[in-house]
Amino acid sequence: MILAGTILGTGGLAAPARAQTAGAGPEAWTTAWTGSAQGPYPVGNPSAQPNQSFAFPDPAEGARDQTFRLVLRPDLWGRRARLRFTNAFGTRPLRLAGVHAGLHFGGAALVPGSNRPVLFGGAAEATIPPGGQLWSDAVELPFAAEPDAALLMGRKLAVSFHVPGPSGPMTWHAKALQTSYVSPPGSGAQGAEEGEAAFPYSTASWFFLDAVDMAAPAGTPVVLCFGDSITDGTASTMNGDDRWPDVLSRRLHATLGSRVAVVNAGIGGNQVVGPAEYSPEKPFPGGPSALARLERDIISLSGIRTVVWLEGTNDFSRNGNASFEAVRDGMRQGVERLRAAIPGLRVVGATVTPALGSTSAAHGHAEQDEKRRQLNAFIREGGLFDAVVDFDAATRDPATGGLKPEMVPDSTTGAAGDKLHPNRAGYLAMGMAVPPGAVLPKG
Repeated sequence: MILAGTILGTGGLAAPARAQTAGAGPEAWTTAWTGSAQGPYPVGNPSAQPNQSFAFPDPAEGARDQTFRLVLRPDLWGRRARLRFTNAFGTRPLRLAGVHAGLHFGGAALVPGSNRPVLFGGAAEATIPPGGQLWSDAVELPFAAEPDAALLMGRKLAVSFHVPGPSGPMTWHAKALQTSYVSPPGSGAQGAEEGEAAFPYSTASWFFLDAVDMAAPAGTPVVLCFGDSITDGTASTMNGDDRWPDVLSRRLHATLGSRVAVVNAGIGGNQVVGPAEYSPEKPFPGGPSALARLERDIISLSGIRTVVWLEGTNDFSRNGNASFEAVRDGMRQGVERLRAAIPGLRVVGATVTPALGSTSAAHGHAEQDEKRRQLNAFIREGGLFDAVVDFDAATRDPATGGLKPEMVPDSTTGAAGDKLHPNRAGYLAMGMAVPPGAVLPKG
């Protein structure tokens, strides 16, 4: 059982958090947001990233006596929340202090009166060893009490925390596609401030925080979307929340209200079976392989009932050079492990979108497309998955075998696009292509 204030090391994670109840009555902790830890800053694939040299002059030293204000959108709101902080790829103990959670207003400002202190085992400070992670105590969110909770759908939470530092290498999720904020080095603890004056620097990434739970009715199903940059949202709209999991979320909430949650565990550049090894000393832009992160990014989370797995294109790129057989067997191994760890889990296979003709040096070649088609045939016909979502059919241009032309231009930068990552139009089509019955647990 994962208790608030319990440190989790790399070697043996505690029992899944989904088993812990939120308190007396029919509530349980339910995953409301994830931002999968992928490596030490600055190794990764951010999108629309501002210049970070003023906030973090020396990446090796990391954060130094400054405060982060991370902005994120919970897919579900509850009266209480808890936060999971991570030092997965740190090489020094990570000190946290002055942690707060409040309702985002705009920029780095919070709705006045909404900011609440967050504790760890009753203490205002905590230290996480290298490779570890830590759940906070429950924090009351009075603004999320019924009947106000329904009005919070789509609103964003601001999590602020002081890192006395220097932190050393910072564990991060590079591609947030959401603007967050950082105070200058040496500026001290600013998390209690509800204004924005203390946070001049912006970032398009999330640091040190990788999960948020909300107290929700016990049994609320969580659909976790697992994959690479096409799940992470490359080429979608900055601050627009129009990745395909976001589209799926809005569709499900439109009919089910708060009786479901959809969370995103994509990492730009991620592979099913590669790289063969990963460490803070030997990082890779796409993070650890999907198989290496199953425990942290799926099994240890709360209330996961369905996993939608979209991955493989990076394995078949010139960065991965994996065979079809290796990726097929990796998916089999991953699904077997997930089902063994989470009884009754529904695992949905998603066909891989086309990259033929991509302008990316690592993608777009005929051999990659041939392996992609082999993998898609296995996903559709191999009997491994409980259901199949056909993203290939939703995005492929029959005339060229590549992405449909209207899905190519980049939605954030206005650039020509790389013919690998769908834009908003493509992600909308993908999110609309998911049959709700395919992803919702049966019974």
